Amino acid sequence: MSGSFDDNAYLGTIQKGINAVRGLRFGLSVGSGSKEENIARLKDELASADAIVIGAGAGLSTAAGLTYSGERFERYFFDFKEIFGITDMYSGGFYPFPDDETRWAWWARHIYYNRYIDPPKPVYCDLLRLVKDKDYFVITTNVDHQFQRAGFDKKRLFYTQGDYGLFQTVNGRNGKTYDNRDWVIRAMAAQRFIPDENGVFEVPEDRLISMRIPTEQIPRCPDDRSAVTMNLRSDDTFVEDAGWHEASKRYADFLKAHEGRHVLYLELGVGANTPTIIKYPFWALTIENPNAVYACINYGEAFCPKQIEKWSILINGDIAEIIEAI
Repeated sequence: MSGSFDDNAYLGTIQKGINAVRGLRFGLSVGSGSKEENIARLKDELASADAIVIGAGAGLSTAAGLTYSGERFERYFFDFKEIFGITDMYSGGFYPFPDDETRWAWWARHIYYNRYIDPPKPVYCDLLRLVKDKDYFVITTNVDHQFQRAGFDKKRLFYTQGDYGLFQTVNGRNGKTYDNRDWVIRAMAAQRFIPDENGVFEVPEDRLISMRIPTEQIPRCPDDRSAVTMNLRSDDTFVEDAGWHEASKRYADFLKAHEGRHVLYLELGVGANTPTIIKYPFWALTIENPNAVYACINYGEAFCPKQIEKWSILINGDIAEIIEAI
């Protein structure tokens, strides 16, 4: 592999992608052919490829119905909207709440409704059916754990940006992460959410829920009782724990093992926020390997360098509909 990387595939592929983008001289392409023709091409590639590397961004979870605004937000966060004027889950994560009891009530809901329930639409399960009998690996910037919930092999997943299901210490110095499921369940119950017949927490009929958790339920590090925060990459305090590094090594090993072979780099819903982690490296890996194919499914953002136009499948549309069509 030209400009190969060590076991830290995260940094290695990012650098590879940046180098490739710096060297682009021919502009970008939105591809050719009809949507139907490109769906047929992708179906053939899924069947014939020696290996498939899936790169998933936020657009995939959006296609699965895990939206951060609209009806879902209004259903579960109506009180936060009324009192604080928050209009979506993403911006709420940055809101300066008046106290920790309120802040952690928010985060308990945010985590629960994006990490511990199945998505409204079966997109992840449909995707698994397409690749389960293939040699595949998944790299994703999503932190909602939906690949594992759908049944993807844990050893074939690399969550680069963290996990809603994990806490870490605020400064991250001990290098550890802590599972938060039990805490989330207690915090949801403390806000008076009620489990339905399937055990999923819902707003009670009287809509009388609390926007605070008891002070004694504010999460603490189990080792030293210090403050914790979400294990989400936002600065250099983000903890890349032992599991993270093992996944990074497995990704590096997978890429090395399939060097020069017929590899399909399948990019799903990767937007402009984090192109250096998936999009640019996929371009670079396709440029390096004449047997590789790059495929991108994205609503309004399906494009590639003209340098790999002939080896690319670009489909502008809803991921759920296209996967169903395949």
